[in-house]
Amino acid sequence: MRILLIEDDQHIGDGLWHGLKKNGFTVDWFQDGHEGQCALEHTPYDAVILDLGLPSIDGMDILFSWRQRHLNTPILILTARDALPNRVAGLNAGADDYLCKPFSLHEVVARLLALIRRSKGQSSATLCYGQLTLNTSTKTVFLHHTPLLLTQKEYLLVELFLLHPQQIFTRAQIEDKLYSWDQEVDSNAVEVHIHNIRKKINKSFVLTRRNLGYTLGDKP
Repeated sequence: MRILLIEDDQHIGDGLWHGLKKNGFTVDWFQDGHEGQCALEHTPYDAVILDLGLPSIDGMDILFSWRQRHLNTPILILTARDALPNRVAGLNAGADDYLCKPFSLHEVVARLLALIRRSKGQSSATLCYGQLTLNTSTKTVFLHHTPLLLTQKEYLLVELFLLHPQQIFTRAQIEDKLYSWDQEVDSNAVEVHIHNIRKKINKSFVLTRRNLGYTLGDKP
């Protein structure tokens, strides 16, 4: 899952960036509000963490602009503005959740996962596909009730297909989901990940659609 983080505080942003990455998220962090605002308009993020007290543009203006343009990505407001009228205003402007500083990283992760699940029409953290089960909260995968060892990118790719079982993804779309802007991507990285997933699950778990991309295939 790829997260857009817009936070100008260096200490808070650095802690969130490292903490979210350790929890399996791909994270793009912007300290400038205008840059972060443009990022959502060009990249398919699964959720946004938005600070309101940004120096160049108020976070509420960014939120209002996104919702006016019908960008429906789940948004978690993270701010020091803890007064009730501020929380109500943020939610009424289109935010999906509101968390005041100081905060716990564990709560941020839990709220993000809940927002993303709801946006995908999932009520449970457990995704099942035949004999394969994946838990988005614990980041664990079981095949025939046996733990399946996946690399972080392999896990993210399996999660992506399970969350979008009918969608065909191009290689570029998969790269957008797996890699942040500061990561270099080998030209055959996606193919290598898919090859390894097929070896670990089954050959037809991921199907190749000629000239289109990849999609979820047979149940293991």
